[in-house]
Amino acid sequence: QNGYEVTDRDALKDSEIHYSNIWGVADEDLFTLSLRELDKDYKAKKPFFAQIMTVSNHRPYTYPEGRIDIPSKTGREGAVKYTDYAIGKFIREAKLKPWFANTLFIIVADHCASSAGKVELPVDKYHIPMIFYAPNHIKPSKFEKLTAQIDIGPTLLGYLNFSYQSKFFGQDVFKMKDNEERAFISTYQSLGYIKNNQLVILDPNKKVKTFTPDFLNGNSKPIAANPSLIDEAIANYQLASYLYKNNLYGFK
Repeated sequence: QNGYEVTDRDALKDSEIHYSNIWGVADEDLFTLSLRELDKDYKAKKPFFAQIMTVSNHRPYTYPEGRIDIPSKTGREGAVKYTDYAIGKFIREAKLKPWFANTLFIIVADHCASSAGKVELPVDKYHIPMIFYAPNHIKPSKFEKLTAQIDIGPTLLGYLNFSYQSKFFGQDVFKMKDNEERAFISTYQSLGYIKNNQLVILDPNKKVKTFTPDFLNGNSKPIAANPSLIDEAIANYQLASYLYKNNLYGFK
């Protein structure tokens, strides 16, 4: 689907699986399979783009014993540490491959932590890591501008210096100007738009709230409405909805 070839646990022999649960195989086994698939593409002289979805950091937080100093099934901290272990192992093994030197690795969370609670869209819960790693091409640095997941695609293609046409809502963050920083956050009911250190929240029945976001602990403070920012938030969400509902977002 969407141009993807999906490779899952069925491509692994039982003897290759150290652990599995309802979500799938342990992260280390998934990475072993990934290395094998990437090797195939390299040997076939095919450039590759691969998306690897780890699953160990999900309830019930179970993983192979003996990998880290936190027992399996004791909570999120152990699952996060195990995933970190598995990613580290994957990178170390990838470094031994002939394709490593010219491969860009992007490490990012697929979604935020639980955002349920009494606080209106707690922005601290939407803070996720994103790492661009290509030691032969990118010097270590810290990027602190406001960005979002929708910016990953444009940033990747921009870094690769590709010429392309798209309908991305995101932007290349390395070429982004200060007044272009923004992020979209939401729950199943509330739609949020962060820009210029203001958070606009669009709720059902055309209710609108504006806050100064607190990125440290999520306790955003109500402020006076900003009509132009509210219009901008509504326009973005209405456009996205219109394009999707009318099948205008994809390419024919």
